[in-house]
Amino acid sequence: MNFSELTIKSMADKVRRGEIKARALVEESLTRSKKSQPVLNAFITICENEALKSADRVDSLVSQKKDPGLLAGVPLAIKDLLLTKGIRTTAASKILDNFVAPYSSTVTNKLEAAGAVIVGKTNLDEFAMGASNENSAYGPVKNPWDLTRVPGGSSGGSAAVVAARITPGSIGTDTGGSIREPASFCGITGIKPTYGRVSRYGVVAFASSLDQVGPMTRTVEDSAIILEVISGKDRHDSTTAQIAVPPFSKNIFDSVKGLKIGLPKEYFVDGIDTEVRKAVENGIEILKSLGAQIVHISLPHTSYGIAVYYLIAPCEASSNLARYDGVRFGHRSKENKDILDLYCQSRGEGFGPEPKRRIMLGTYALSSGYYDAYYKKACQVRRLIRDDFVKAFQTCDVIAAPVATTPAFKLGEKSSDPLQMYLNDIFTLGPSLAGIPALSLNCGFTKNGLPVGLQLMASHFQEEKIINSAHALEKTINLENRQPHGF
Repeated sequence: MNFSELTIKSMADKVRRGEIKARALVEESLTRSKKSQPVLNAFITICENEALKSADRVDSLVSQKKDPGLLAGVPLAIKDLLLTKGIRTTAASKILDNFVAPYSSTVTNKLEAAGAVIVGKTNLDEFAMGASNENSAYGPVKNPWDLTRVPGGSSGGSAAVVAARITPGSIGTDTGGSIREPASFCGITGIKPTYGRVSRYGVVAFASSLDQVGPMTRTVEDSAIILEVISGKDRHDSTTAQIAVPPFSKNIFDSVKGLKIGLPKEYFVDGIDTEVRKAVENGIEILKSLGAQIVHISLPHTSYGIAVYYLIAPCEASSNLARYDGVRFGHRSKENKDILDLYCQSRGEGFGPEPKRRIMLGTYALSSGYYDAYYKKACQVRRLIRDDFVKAFQTCDVIAAPVATTPAFKLGEKSSDPLQMYLNDIFTLGPSLAGIPALSLNCGFTKNGLPVGLQLMASHFQEEKIINSAHALEKTINLENRQPHGF
């Protein structure tokens, strides 16, 4: 049997029933990981020994008639931004090249407690700063659908391993679109949960008021299963919400009859690729044919999203990345005269161009005399963007929009123009700034065979609405089993 064809649900069910050994699943995933690595560069670290030991533990529990958990024996990959005890965590930066975490993130612990097996740590844009996965200190990730194109960022490695059937699911993080854009470019499902739904403890920080961990899978149901496992209040993270976690995977239903879907006029504008618009509008028409009601809405402060995000995120990054000083952990320069020189040399050698760019921007915006004009003002406009969504959800249940203006672009196409790269985030930044849940689902392909994602958004802690809407569309459009040639 080719285990890569199985979904997460079917894998876990078969392991629990003793029909498949977790070790067999993991061995196949590891084989595919190592075979694809020279082609895709999707991993920074492949955890072969640890994965096989974890698989054997799951098989031992099954043989003792004990339930290993909701993710019994399922091989997963996690973004190399989440700490894993005893395993290297780099954040795709040379400044953390040899950092071995002394503890694991809450998400990592929850996955392993549910029986999942971590087969590797995936490549990403350095410190999650990027929209193409070209900013990694370990080289760019390639898109499995077209190896000359980017997989999207920053969770490009996590998206690529799922699209290429190396693992049935992975974990990404989303600060301004870093789950949704790679999911769109690689033709999979990705969910950015409500801010506070999933713990950030043990996740290398980029922008603390925006970062959120979420699942990336082939099917909506599989994403719901992982989301169910990783969600919940965590005493280690004060920003997690004291709100009960619904059984997302059990509450899925196919009907969208009577559901009101809002179409924001600001998200359907000139400049969107013709084939992207066509695929997204086709997905919306299918939802309408299934009984959903389309309503037209406005999110008037959308145009300020890029300016607001690229002030708030760099400011928070400037603060968070100050801990990398060459003293306590991470890269330490050997060439220095005094403590100030140690800081400068260690950071200069360890950080890549994109983190340096954002640190400088954020430090400037937070400096004396500029804080009120930049960071404070950006936070005030952020509130207006959030209020736009709150008002919109008074007239609709779900908002539908494109994920990106284009399908996956060529490697190197935008890397010389940071502003063009930033503009690519225009449709994903609003939900991040508002803290609402958002999902990307493959809704079609271009003439060149590149996937296109449809974005669905709901009000705070209403993940079930976007999961159910996406599930209904997925069952009708039936694209989840298409896969890139050669994988």
